[in-house]
Amino acid sequence: MKRRLLLVSNSTLHGGGYLTTANVKRVLFVPYALHDRDAYTKTARDKFSTLGYELDSVHEAQSPVEAVRRAEAIFIGGGNTFRLLKSLYDNEVLTEIRRRVLEDGVPYMGSSAGTNVATVSISTTNDMPIVYPPAFAAIGLVPFNINPHYVDPDPGSRHMGETREQRITQYHEETDTPCVLGLREGSLLLVEGNTASLLGTTKARLFTRGKPPVEYDPGSDLSCLLTR
Repeated sequence: MKRRLLLVSNSTLHGGGYLTTANVKRVLFVPYALHDRDAYTKTARDKFSTLGYELDSVHEAQSPVEAVRRAEAIFIGGGNTFRLLKSLYDNEVLTEIRRRVLEDGVPYMGSSAGTNVATVSISTTNDMPIVYPPAFAAIGLVPFNINPHYVDPDPGSRHMGETREQRITQYHEETDTPCVLGLREGSLLLVEGNTASLLGTTKARLFTRGKPPVEYDPGSDLSCLLTR
C-alpha cells in the first residue's frame, strides 16, 4: 500500500513539511466543498504560494479526471461534505483519486470535509445535507470513519440535543464499519502505507462498536485502525 495521507480536523494547513518530504512542487486543489470555487482557490493558492508550492484547481481544468491523473499531490479542503461528495461523483473523479493515492502513492491532504471523504463514508460528518450525492460511500482511503471537529459534551450546556458521542453511537447501530475516530480541533492523522500516527496538539477519541471509547494522546500509534 503506497498511500500517504494527512487528514486534518480543521482547516489549518499543515502541508508544508509533509509535501517537502514527498518531492512535490505542484498541488491539485479540490474546492468542491464551497460554492464560490474561484474565491476558495485564490485563498488556497495564496497560502500554498507562501509555502513555496504552485497550486492548480481541479475546477479550472478542462478535464477534471485528466487533472487528477497528472497531479503530484491532492488537497481537498473543507466546507459542506455533502456538496463535496456530490461534486466528486458528478465530475467522475472519486475513483481516479482513489487509484492515484492507493496505487501511485500520490500524497493526499484533507481538511474537515476533505478528511471526511477520505474515509469509508460521509455518514459521520457534522454537515447538513444541502444536496444529495448518489451515495454516502466516499473515497475509501482508510477502512474506518472520522468525525472531524469532535467536541466533548459540556456538562453546563442547556443544549438538549444529542451529543457527538451519542450521534456516533447511533451510527454504529446502523453500520458494519467498526471504528470512528473523533478528531478534535488541532489533531491530525498521518498515514504512511500501513502505519498511522496521531499528530497535533489535542487528543483524539476512538469509538469502536460495542466497546467503551478510548482516548489517544498526540504521538500515538494508530496503525491498528488500518487492519480492522
